[in-house]
Amino acid sequence: MVLARAWSIALFGVDGITVEIEADIGGGKPKTTIVGLPDASLNEAKDRVRAAVRNSGLQWPDQLVTLGLSPAALPKGGSGYDLALALSVLVADRKAPPELLLGTVLLGELALDGRLRTVRGVLPCMLAARRSGLRRAIVPTAAMAEASLVGGLEVYGADSLTDVLAWARGEGELARPEPLTADTGAAPPDLADVLGQPEARWALEVAAAGGHNLLLAGPPGTGKTMLAKRLPGLLPPLAREQALEVTAIHSVSGDLAAESPLITLPPFIAPHHTTSVPALVGGGVGLAKPGAISKAHRGILFLDEACEFAPNRLEALRTALEEGEIRLARRDGVVRYPAAFQLVLATNPCPCAPSREADCVCAPHARRRYLARLSGPLLDRVDLRVRMRPITAMSRAGDADPESTATVRERVEQARDRAAHRWSAYGWRTNSEAPGPILRREFALPRDTTALLDRSLNTGALTARGADRCLRIAWTLADLAESATPSPDHVAAALEFRDRRSA
Repeated sequence: MVLARAWSIALFGVDGITVEIEADIGGGKPKTTIVGLPDASLNEAKDRVRAAVRNSGLQWPDQLVTLGLSPAALPKGGSGYDLALALSVLVADRKAPPELLLGTVLLGELALDGRLRTVRGVLPCMLAARRSGLRRAIVPTAAMAEASLVGGLEVYGADSLTDVLAWARGEGELARPEPLTADTGAAPPDLADVLGQPEARWALEVAAAGGHNLLLAGPPGTGKTMLAKRLPGLLPPLAREQALEVTAIHSVSGDLAAESPLITLPPFIAPHHTTSVPALVGGGVGLAKPGAISKAHRGILFLDEACEFAPNRLEALRTALEEGEIRLARRDGVVRYPAAFQLVLATNPCPCAPSREADCVCAPHARRRYLARLSGPLLDRVDLRVRMRPITAMSRAGDADPESTATVRERVEQARDRAAHRWSAYGWRTNSEAPGPILRREFALPRDTTALLDRSLNTGALTARGADRCLRIAWTLADLAESATPSPDHVAAALEFRDRRSA
């Protein structure tokens, strides 16, 4: 007969699933068994939990202990079930009051001496608990701030199994979370630091205003990386629901800071060109873990020296760029991670990368092979392509001061507000999210406005996907110009941004 039930959460990607833990004592020789598709780390939990209970001054039942995890067909792994397993056994053995487990989700790994250690994925676990109607959560003290991001749950923090038992018996109190203060992080570098490059600065502003992908090509030392690192400063802070999405992904990957868990600014992820495909898109044994593209969700994925990335790394981005998510199939199932990132590429024009194009010593086929790593299908998904100029003077004497990040960000925010108002009925926030059929059907432009676009399609200079992206850029240019609709000049400028000769 089942004597006690407890609740914990299984993570399937960034989605949590409520797991009912049942404890039955008696009916056979002394032994502890866990059933319900546990992996190796979870199957070892019976030894950790037994030692933690014993070292907390309690006796483990000297009978057959059967622990069932339901739904039984769902693979379960990790050490986050330890606290729930221990308390279900103690309640079944009448060493803890049963009221403790009513409507309570329990998360945490137990050390052999009974200390409670934090685990990954606390935020998505709390979201799943709230969806399931659970009203209270007990987590490790280190994870208490993260758990408190979810409203509608009573969150308690504990340092050890002994603390939880003392609280359940009315002999002590558990910690409660402090009100969170917004952490804006370090100030991003200022756009005023970049010398010259008016075309690239304008492209950066357009990319920020519309959420467009960007390619910066040019000699080394011209400011490609500097410009890319200043893009986050032009973007507005994340809305509350977006911040929770991003924080949940970083929680699963174990990247959150305990003192300021909520990510409120768009993330900036810049993997090295030697990174592997699983590190870029996600991977792992059993169930896949999130990769760099998912960590860049609602932010920027910057690939510096893009032509140094192996072609299979770059081609792996194509589906995520189009769909805004990545689906990864592994042994234990298929998981979906959000990956709606803004791609920024920076590359030299050739392997020798001279400061002046006239000094290039590369053979023509070597240049073609180098740039061919950015395939046509990938470039077709890059909205803005800019050729960087060599720097010709370091002095600013007599020149107007370059615009600061604050000045440009103000224009970007105004343009984004216009776009958000336009797409509010559809649930989109930026022009890059608007699908082509909507742009062509419900927001169709006059034929004379798109004449240049039609001519490019007729000559094969532009694909249908490229035409849709040109329309999105044209709407962004109109928003920056405070125009109600794009003009022929805006369409022409959008086509110029997609000129292959810029790559």
